[in-house]
Amino acid sequence: MINPVVLILVFIVCTVLGYVIIRNVPSLLHTPLMSGMNALSGVTIVGAISATGIALLAGDGGWLSQVVGMLAIVLAAVNVFGGFGVTHRMLMMFNKKKKK
Repeated sequence: MINPVVLILVFIVCTVLGYVIIRNVPSLLHTPLMSGMNALSGVTIVGAISATGIALLAGDGGWLSQVVGMLAIVLAAVNVFGGFGVTHRMLMMFNKKKKK
């Protein structure tokens, strides 16, 4: 079994690293970067489903792992669908409609 302290440490390091990377991106690239990253957030859903399934099969954590896993799946799904919605709106801004 993995030590929970190691998992928390990995989470903190990933959070700080992600913040530093995004902060150093020029403002002109934020929207295209966000669009690409939201597409990659589908990997988060797969990871959350896998981790929840493994925890359930191994019998680790009980109901708490189920609740946290479901929360991770829902939040990742909201991120993906919201990101695609924002990307769609962004692309519609560049759509030139002919005026009659």
